[in-house]
Amino acid sequence: MTSILERLKARAAALQIEVHTLYIASRDPRTPWLAKALLFIVLAYALSPLDLIPDFIPVFGILDDLIIVPAGIKLALKMIPSDVLENARQAATQNQIQIPALGKIGMTAIILVWILVAAWIIWRLYL
Repeated sequence: MTSILERLKARAAALQIEVHTLYIASRDPRTPWLAKALLFIVLAYALSPLDLIPDFIPVFGILDDLIIVPAGIKLALKMIPSDVLENARQAATQNQIQIPALGKIGMTAIILVWILVAAWIIWRLYL
């Protein structure tokens, strides 16, 4: 009987391969630009230390991570041609590829969204 820790390690390894697969597929010229843009946004959001809805807000703080990221990845996977995905999956399992830090870009985007929301609220309250 496998322990919970072993199952979590296996899932983490599979997730790492899928992230590498998505990164490789996003760099392939056969991948549609819309899928590339969606992958960039989703991965930057997932790797960003900030969220649109902070995690301390009950229910909604966690739901955005549980809904937005998987839904975006699933949609992007449907947009990528199957042969590109298969080639990317093979490349991801054969070697470890360094993924650039998208966290800073994602964090910057989230900060800009919060600044725009705050500016809009202030504008609506005072004008």
